[in-house]
Amino acid sequence: MKKIFIFSIAAFLVCNLFGCGFKVIEDGTTGVKGSFGKIADIPLGTGWHWYISGISWVEKWNTKTKELKETANVPSSEGLISTLDISVLYNVPKEKAPFIRKTIGWDYDVTVVEPYVREAIRNIASGYEVKALYSDEGRNKIGKQMLQFLREKLEPRGIIVQDVLLRDVRLPEAFSNSIQQKLKTEQEALQKQFELQKAEKDAEIAVAKARGVAESNKIIAGSITENYLRYLWIEGLQSNEKQIVYIPTEANLPIMEAGRWISKEAK
Repeated sequence: MKKIFIFSIAAFLVCNLFGCGFKVIEDGTTGVKGSFGKIADIPLGTGWHWYISGISWVEKWNTKTKELKETANVPSSEGLISTLDISVLYNVPKEKAPFIRKTIGWDYDVTVVEPYVREAIRNIASGYEVKALYSDEGRNKIGKQMLQFLREKLEPRGIIVQDVLLRDVRLPEAFSNSIQQKLKTEQEALQKQFELQKAEKDAEIAVAKARGVAESNKIIAGSITENYLRYLWIEGLQSNEKQIVYIPTEANLPIMEAGRWISKEAK
């Protein structure tokens, strides 16, 4: 370890003395090297890479997933303005870094990615009705079409587009108010339907109860006959403790008269 440390210090001093430099390429990055104005086609792997100032250079390129956030006001097919918050996930493959450096440059994000994303929003999202932006199905369809568009434009340039996400959609105020009013009307209609069903069920219960009372009265009235009243009268006369007399009337309604208690001494 001590020898490695001494060698590193010595190499660093020699490089500074003769105008040399070095770049450390880490995981998730790659290196693009140029010498005498010519960019090498093969990217640099992880580790330390030396170069001589004024003759060659080494650039570190990020190959991890990057996110581009874009907010845009989009006119719908009806002419209403909605606001979209969009995220585009993309990355530069290691083997494509030299090609992008040659054809676009290190600021490829600003040069090609952002303009194509804005074009996708303008050409695709603006062709839909507002209600398409409101529904999950519509947003998914818009996202897939934008993803296909960006892949067709950027992948030939060496940039991989992974996904397009519609993070948020802010609808026009007039459309939002109409949706709220529609939801309120639907809730009121459901409430009235519930109340109607409840009233109908209460009426059915009341009719059933009345029908039961009527049937009960009919059964009781049919069971009280003249012979039944004579039977109760005779049975009452045979009782030793009390006497109840049932006398049928002309209206076929009994009159009940409670008898007096007979004590044992009276017997």
